[in-house]
Amino acid sequence: MIPESATPSIPASLACADLDLHTQKDLFAVLLPALLDSRTALLAVKDLHSQKYVQVNTAMLDFLARPALEVVGRGDLEVFEPSLAAALRAAEQTALAHGGPLTTEHRFEWSGIRREFSVLRLVGRSAADDKRFLCSVWTDLAPERQRETQLRVALEQIEQQQQANEVLRRELSDQALRDPESGLYRRAHFEDQLRREVDLSTREHREFAVVFIAIDPAQPLVEALGETGHRSVLEALGRLLRSGTRAMDASCRYGERQFAVLLSGVGLATAHSRMEGLRRKCAAQIVVHEGRELAFSVAMGVASFPHTAMSQEDLVQSCESALAEAQRRGGNQVTLAAIRFEPA
Repeated sequence: MIPESATPSIPASLACADLDLHTQKDLFAVLLPALLDSRTALLAVKDLHSQKYVQVNTAMLDFLARPALEVVGRGDLEVFEPSLAAALRAAEQTALAHGGPLTTEHRFEWSGIRREFSVLRLVGRSAADDKRFLCSVWTDLAPERQRETQLRVALEQIEQQQQANEVLRRELSDQALRDPESGLYRRAHFEDQLRREVDLSTREHREFAVVFIAIDPAQPLVEALGETGHRSVLEALGRLLRSGTRAMDASCRYGERQFAVLLSGVGLATAHSRMEGLRRKCAAQIVVHEGRELAFSVAMGVASFPHTAMSQEDLVQSCESALAEAQRRGGNQVTLAAIRFEPA
């Protein structure tokens, strides 16, 4: 037992039974740290011999919604519902077997509300008559759970905002790389992709193809419509190129009326077959502009690495030569670059 001079005064809010002053001071000194941690804690002290409550504080009485006379001097079955009384009894037995302070959590329905408490239990002993008392400090976990929920929601909102910002950043970055009229990548992006593809294919000894596409001279109706007519044709060709190529390919607007496509991992024959299909789609495409039907066609030149060229510069030149040949033949066709043969 601690010296009387060091023992704090007993709070007037504690409802007491037949506890002598020394016992009250002993118990309060043991419980003081927990009470300081949570001033709204519910306090109950039970005589282990009689299993009756001998002391409760105002917070516990408020929670039970009972006056002190209906709690002090009564047991668990007279204060709580049978199922809760049994759970409390089991937790008390565990605390007694533990031998020291023990904290457990209890979840139960009370007055139609789901409640959750952390209960600290410890055994006190009266210095006067060696009686043992079980002291329980109940801390309502609802405020903590509410803070945890609020924190979790706030963190989720922050994460969602960060994800939205990242999506927006990528969209803005992607828009900066794209031509606004055709929706395709700009030339700088294509050339960067081409450099990477050349390096990768050189290391891994694999092939890929490059296609240059030029819109054939516009029909009289398109010329008559001027800039708006040309823009409609560019938009239509951009849609066809995006839908007709894979995600791993790179399609771009290479010049005013010229486009380029990088076909990753594709050989010359396969590239020719795919571009021939695209050429037919362009020739059959009807562009509706201000109620008028516009038509267009394209010329294509196809080159491949390493069959027609062994470097980026030679590949571009080879592709341009094939495109020029397609245009010389009247357009609306696909021309292959000449295959390079090594001397024996």
